[in-house]
Amino acid sequence: MTNSSAVASLWLRSQLQAGRAATWLLSELGDLVVQLEHPRWRDDPYPLYEQIRQRGPLYRGLSGTWATSSFAVCNQVLRDRRFGVQRVDGRAQGGLLGAPVPAPPEGFVELDPPDHTRLRRLAMPAFNPKRLEAYRPRVQSIVDSLLAKVAGRESLDLVRDLGTPLPITVISDLLGIPDAERGAFAEFGEVVIEGFNGVSSMRQAREVTAVTEHLVALFDRLLRERAVEPGDDVISTLAAAVGEERMTARELHGTAMLLLVAGFETTVNLIGNGMRALLEHPEQWARLRAEPELAAAAVEEALRYDSPVQSTSRVAHTEIELAGQTIKPGQTVVAILAGGNRDAQAYERPEQFDITRSAGPEHLAFASGIHYCLGARLARIEGEIVFRTLAERMPSLRLVGRPERRDTSAIRGLRTLPVTVAQRGQ
Repeated sequence: MTNSSAVASLWLRSQLQAGRAATWLLSELGDLVVQLEHPRWRDDPYPLYEQIRQRGPLYRGLSGTWATSSFAVCNQVLRDRRFGVQRVDGRAQGGLLGAPVPAPPEGFVELDPPDHTRLRRLAMPAFNPKRLEAYRPRVQSIVDSLLAKVAGRESLDLVRDLGTPLPITVISDLLGIPDAERGAFAEFGEVVIEGFNGVSSMRQAREVTAVTEHLVALFDRLLRERAVEPGDDVISTLAAAVGEERMTARELHGTAMLLLVAGFETTVNLIGNGMRALLEHPEQWARLRAEPELAAAAVEEALRYDSPVQSTSRVAHTEIELAGQTIKPGQTVVAILAGGNRDAQAYERPEQFDITRSAGPEHLAFASGIHYCLGARLARIEGEIVFRTLAERMPSLRLVGRPERRDTSAIRGLRTLPVTVAQRGQ
């Protein structure tokens, strides 16, 4: 190890230790914002969101960070251009307490205008609604192929056997990732996503760094190849933009990494969380089996009821009056999207899972404002096809064993969802 590497390692280790100590102390003193990342709330964070809501529309923790689980205030924060995703000095945000995280190339979701606007516009053609609707047969074909592999089995894991390989295949197709490179993408996505909360160990820091370096090398190679032989894929489109000097190679790396990870994590968690909710509410699963055309509505209710992205944060770039409080420049507001999605001021019976729900505003699962999820339509299509196909072909699905949850808080999903499959006539 070089002297500079040793110093960096010691610095990171000291920061991790200091961060853990500060988190523990603030949590013990009752800071509800810090508790958002505490493992004890990982299985069911919704009571904590309600505690924060009971403190008022905007709550400030001892750490100085603000938080809201009010639907109206979350929506206001997400839409207000005076808030940004970057700090006032232009740096990316860390964890709630500024926990150090390895710095991969930034995607546009981590940038403010004008860079956010420029890069998002370059990626948008690949996610044109008309183009995505035309992709439905391909998604159905992938689902059919995955279910054919488990045909005749009495048990399967809906996350590992279906929820994970489907979005990896779909987003890899759209990006133009070679088949030979896709095998480890589920593991890569898991490592990167678990780093979103801030690294908790030197091992995790090394894993995130290694995965980032691997993906950057892959995207750099594809950039060079597509510059010579472009195809009908996203990386070819971005490579053309690099050639025309509308984006840099590093910006391509960050955009491609963002689309790969976001295209994977949103959909796999939608499928896992949604199917768990359906199977834990037998009357709703029975309703979907009887009326498979409710699959699109079931997707929306699954997203509202147990959102894949639980929270996001914004930094005030100027002094802002919000919900009767003054937010100073540089202060952070955590918008608890999942809390807003269960706000009784926005939804009737918010704690009830109901796939026939028709009243209420559009949920915040895909955020709002200029950072509204670019891949929202794609995730909806994949979820709808999965829910409908399972209701039609595996109507006797039942949960068995205990699902394993992922070790993240801001991103909520399952590693496993074991089910039994009773064949027709049994």
